[in-house]
Amino acid sequence: MRALLPAVVLFDGEAPPAILPACDHYAGSEKLMLKSLALQAQLGPVFDVTLDCEDGAEVGREAEHAERVASLVGGEHDPFGRVGVRIHDFDHPHWRDDVRLILRGAARAPAYITLPKVRHAGDAAEMCAFIEATRRELGIAKPIPVQVLIETHGALAQAFALAALPAVEALSFGLMDFVSAHNGAIPDSAMRSPGQFDHPLVRRAKLEIAAACHAHGKVPSHNVSTEVRDMSVVANDAGRARNEFAYTRMWSIHPAQIPVIVAAFAPRDEEIATAAEILLAAQAAQWGPTRHGDTLHDRASYRYYWSVLRRARATGRPLPQETAPLFGPDDTTKETGQ
Repeated sequence: MRALLPAVVLFDGEAPPAILPACDHYAGSEKLMLKSLALQAQLGPVFDVTLDCEDGAEVGREAEHAERVASLVGGEHDPFGRVGVRIHDFDHPHWRDDVRLILRGAARAPAYITLPKVRHAGDAAEMCAFIEATRRELGIAKPIPVQVLIETHGALAQAFALAALPAVEALSFGLMDFVSAHNGAIPDSAMRSPGQFDHPLVRRAKLEIAAACHAHGKVPSHNVSTEVRDMSVVANDAGRARNEFAYTRMWSIHPAQIPVIVAAFAPRDEEIATAAEILLAAQAAQWGPTRHGDTLHDRASYRYYWSVLRRARATGRPLPQETAPLFGPDDTTKETGQ
């Protein structure tokens, strides 16, 4: 009997929840963009690079900046297809031009388009519709995923509605803008650790975003760590984001943060080994109940251990060779960088 794949069996015919590279690295200036892309070429597609048209563009030179960003997407600087762009926000007059210039000028469509400072799900839906229409107009074959930044009261209140939008693949938390939106009612200590994990309103925001994403099979992306010297702080931030708040991805603003974040989100060797043993036994049993040690397992736990192996691939962790039959020959999911 032919072995059934977990991606087919465990999700009742639906696509498994999205898994993206664990780190999203932002770069705005041409120098930093090129440096980031060179680092990605060196380390592989274990992290994404987001080229920033919002904060990266000088006032009055938005078109020039968007054209430069477009020249770096999909070409020799983007061999893995894991370069995205952040455009201007809905209220900025240039956001539509950002979309047009980038999609026309890029050698290949960006991996995703990030929408900043969203205030309402309807605004995000309009931006998604424009991106889709432009994509079709230009003959780009596949839809372009959208990621949404939750930085405002309105966006947080509609986190579930935003996560439900079909084009949206991830929600990201914009910590500093969110704290600033409270006009001094939240102290600035909540913009960094440990305050960012302790203040009740910030904790609530983080949890609401993560819950919305997991309810709709989308990726929750944690805010940046402002620490750029002591990488143990960054590692602790990433570990808490993953283990306490259920985030599976995190921003980076400094190259030194990237390997630290990727390592923090990667499954440990013992987790990978256990997941492989359980899933291989399950596949051999045609996904019926099995026993591992003194613990019984069924499809509920199989889904968990399948996510462990998928996250391991997304973070570049080596998998046991015998797990290859769990991944079908047509499995070109995002975590492989293909």
